[in-house]
Amino acid sequence: MDHELAWRLYPGLLILLIAANGAPIAARQLLGGRDGRPIDGGHPFADGRPWLGPSKTWRGLLSGLAAPLLLTPLAGLDWGTGLLIGGGAMAGDLLASFLKRRLGIAPSGMAPGLDQVPESLLPLWLVSERLGLGWMDLAVLTLLFVVLELALSRLAYRLHIRKHPW
Repeated sequence: MDHELAWRLYPGLLILLIAANGAPIAARQLLGGRDGRPIDGGHPFADGRPWLGPSKTWRGLLSGLAAPLLLTPLAGLDWGTGLLIGGGAMAGDLLASFLKRRLGIAPSGMAPGLDQVPESLLPLWLVSERLGLGWMDLAVLTLLFVVLELALSRLAYRLHIRKHPW
């Protein structure tokens, strides 16, 4: 795939990444405490800390998978790409939470880079071959996502949608 065509995919991919990562927050806002069961069931890991923490819920996981699927046609991409973006974003988010707990960072605590890179880079890597994205595309898209996510998080905090500005 030529570079110009890859650049045309950027907006759609960023929309799907933002949707996947923003859907759990929107679902919490819309549903309140309903269906907010923690994925780890509150069970500790071998180090005594939570596997993921109470903010990683089944409701968030399912909404993070569904949102990019619903928006895939608007992004001009196929359903398989939407599923890979959603699944990769949620896997990256859960990995980041697991690592944050191991580092002693509290649930919903800020960890710049660790909070954004896995949930953007992993899904982009999963679709890179099917979309013809190179390493430079992955780097640029990840950087764009980090900047957008930080800005949108601050906006969502000011609008009382997020509990924290990160």
